[in-house]
Amino acid sequence: MNAPLPPHLTQHLLPAIAQRDTPAVLIDALKARFAERCSTALVVREQHGRDESSFASPPPSAVVFAESTQDVADAVKLAALHNVPVIPFGVGTSLEGHLLAVQGGISVDVSRMNRVLHINAEDLTVTVQAGVTRKQLNEEVKSTGLFFPIDPGADATLGGMSATRASGTNAVRYGTMRENVLALEVVTASGEVIRTGTRAKKSSAGYDLTRLMVGSEGTLGVITEVTVKLYPLPEAISAAVCSFPSIEAAVRTTIEVIQMGIPIARVELIDGNTIRMVNKHSKTTLREAPMLLMEFHGSPNSVKEQAELVQEIASGHGSDAFEWASTPEERTRLWAARHNAYFAALQSRPGCRAISTDTCVPISRLADCLLDSIAEVDATPIPYFLVGHVGDGNFHFGYLIDPNIPEERRIAEELNHKLVSRALALEGTCTGEHGVGLHKMDFLVTEAGDGAVNMMRTIKHALDPQNIMNPGKIFSW
Repeated sequence: MNAPLPPHLTQHLLPAIAQRDTPAVLIDALKARFAERCSTALVVREQHGRDESSFASPPPSAVVFAESTQDVADAVKLAALHNVPVIPFGVGTSLEGHLLAVQGGISVDVSRMNRVLHINAEDLTVTVQAGVTRKQLNEEVKSTGLFFPIDPGADATLGGMSATRASGTNAVRYGTMRENVLALEVVTASGEVIRTGTRAKKSSAGYDLTRLMVGSEGTLGVITEVTVKLYPLPEAISAAVCSFPSIEAAVRTTIEVIQMGIPIARVELIDGNTIRMVNKHSKTTLREAPMLLMEFHGSPNSVKEQAELVQEIASGHGSDAFEWASTPEERTRLWAARHNAYFAALQSRPGCRAISTDTCVPISRLADCLLDSIAEVDATPIPYFLVGHVGDGNFHFGYLIDPNIPEERRIAEELNHKLVSRALALEGTCTGEHGVGLHKMDFLVTEAGDGAVNMMRTIKHALDPQNIMNPGKIFSW
């Protein structure tokens, strides 16, 4: 079972976690409108009342399975009529408590809104419903010779990825959701349907509402359609793994690669401790030492040139193990092992929960931030895993705790606090891609300052005056 919120979070969120009543008249109205697509069954509610975070909260009072934008609009209108919170739900892969019904309310599940609506291959764009997952999208566009590069690891929905401003392993070359979302359809807190942006590559027309919604974590509206950029499939792809004598050597190699302008597509750091977990879980035989997992995209000649340059840089930092994965099957196996690192870590300590955290710092400060954070966790009894999209200065720690031992949670939260504080001191951010959710509300204030957070709060008050859109997340009301 999930552990309750830790004391410092409980104290901070006490006003936010006060449950609002969901009146029976609202449940009756939802069932009248959605019939069997509105569920109050406990198992369904509990499924929609938790994510991959380690926090617990009472489940929502009901779950509505939307199949269209009109469904979402009607559900929101009914909730607004009774001042009841609405929490959007995709596939439940968020890590910072985004999906928890901390003030009660209803969950609106958009996973059945899973149609690819328009593929515009000539313009390199595609429009999808919010419940389409990234793997589904790439399967449906592959015949056009195009692909969608944003890869956060989990097979998340495009709506959820937009709401949390996701990125992932390809961000060093292709950017994040911020750079790749062109337009949105959004249901506002009043149940109105609005469209932001167009398929045009640029616009100077008015406020950039698309960027306002991207990263808003469901607190300003429910995203129902997304238009994103597509990219040509590379003519050649090559992947390699490269082991190092130390974390510092791997990070210094990455920094040099980026500073030289080598257009590497992916560069992932995995420490030796995590590789041991991955080898056991995925039945791989990777060398159990700090490792960079890299991928190169382009023409056959450019890929070869990039790889040779990186190999030369790595050798200069003490690497003597550069192994190629040239076939699609080998590349898929390597990246599957990387994406399974989270689950490999969980299985390494049966019954544990992970307190996951991520930060992002300027790459010139990455080695300092990583090495100090590793030293801190090594000085405790808490097992951990470490992976990082180090090409853009983003890395992830997961502290593996026994949820029944409060002292372990206290230590893990203290480690998280030190890590994030260090990243902020190095002019980084409290979260590179997980989002703020519940867990990092205090850190957002530290990072952005009271004035900026008050501006965000003013926007929230203006667009959601009843505070029904995923309340209790990002900042206090």
